[in-house]
Amino acid sequence: MNYAADLCAFLDDSPVNFYAVDTVRRRLEAEGFSELKMEDCWALEPGDRRFVVKNGTAIFAFIVGTGSPERGFNIVAAHSDSPGFRIKPHCEMPTEGGGLRLNTEVYGGPILYTWFDRPLSFAGRVVLRSDNPLRPSHRLFRLGRPALVIPHLAIHFNRQVNDGNKLSRQKDMLPVISLDEADSKGFIKAVVAAELDVDAADILDYDLSLYCTEKACTTGFRNDMICAGRLDDLSMVHAGLSALLAAAGTPSGYTRVMAIFDNEETGSGTKQGAGSPVLEHILRRITLCKGGSDEHFFRAVADSFMISADNAHGFHPNYAEKYDPTNHPVLGGGPCIKVNANCKYMTDADSAAVFASMCDAAGVPCQYFVNHSDVAGGSTLGNILTSQIPLRGVDMGAPLWAMHSACETGAVADHTASCAAFTHFYKL
Repeated sequence: MNYAADLCAFLDDSPVNFYAVDTVRRRLEAEGFSELKMEDCWALEPGDRRFVVKNGTAIFAFIVGTGSPERGFNIVAAHSDSPGFRIKPHCEMPTEGGGLRLNTEVYGGPILYTWFDRPLSFAGRVVLRSDNPLRPSHRLFRLGRPALVIPHLAIHFNRQVNDGNKLSRQKDMLPVISLDEADSKGFIKAVVAAELDVDAADILDYDLSLYCTEKACTTGFRNDMICAGRLDDLSMVHAGLSALLAAAGTPSGYTRVMAIFDNEETGSGTKQGAGSPVLEHILRRITLCKGGSDEHFFRAVADSFMISADNAHGFHPNYAEKYDPTNHPVLGGGPCIKVNANCKYMTDADSAAVFASMCDAAGVPCQYFVNHSDVAGGSTLGNILTSQIPLRGVDMGAPLWAMHSACETGAVADHTASCAAFTHFYKL
């Protein structure tokens, strides 16, 4: 399988978190997985292929293991969200020059200036009136063409722009959607209503985000690099999904789980985030459906292993001083085991050895990422999840350049290697 080409197609189909989960869902259903609802009564048999969607932006797929109730879970976790811009309510802002801007709010920590002067559009979820006020209707929305731009100020008005340019998120980063101020009143709802063929009065609310319409692609003289938005962390989502589907035909005593959370970029503190008990509830219910008890569940957790898959920082040839003196994970050198002395990652020597052994068995290299001691690092899914479930596991990711840019760069070889390592893990 050409994992790089398939990743590019996956990214193009997944402009925002709602569409990423929908793309995963459709691919799962094509391979015989069926949806479970948290509010329903569950009945599961060994070998069943099922998935659960939480709030439209998190998805948890699993293949029920053939082992006894205390047999553990092999889990790959990643996240569906990426830094960018969310459209605010009452977003239309007529301009002095007669055009129309949209009022947006920054989501997460994007590299702001990489969003200037690119063809943008917007997508997400639209909430519609229904017969039950507690259960409004949800529709996915994607304006599938370039429709906005965040124009940069010309250098002639700021000659020092290349010496450093502090940006205001409220002033400098607003996208222009029209040159005609007459479009202003109720513009977004009118656009959405027309695209969805609904009455604008029935649109109660929306979760809409900007995305760059440039296509994901391979680049480099030998096409050995991948350039795209949202590689962090949709490349790991794609690797986990590809591996689960590749291993699905191989029976296992372990229950194989792919856990895709949302809101990692803002701290994971939502009902669909890694800080919630959603994964613990799903794993506990699987154990109960296998005839187990709380005692069996606790034993299954002790027998489990999780790969927390979130991309790493690849060594940048122009900024060697930013990296740890002895750990230089390079693009093309294989997936990175992420280590932090202050426990920002869940990795320890035991779990690092487990993942390194899996890479070796899969025939792929691996590397280590450790922060330069003078540069603060961020946390990810692993240590947040272990506050809910005391899982043994490792934090890892494929190395990238320009993480959180509107266009990030990774290596074809690293993505292929990640898919191979995850597949081996799921076949255990």
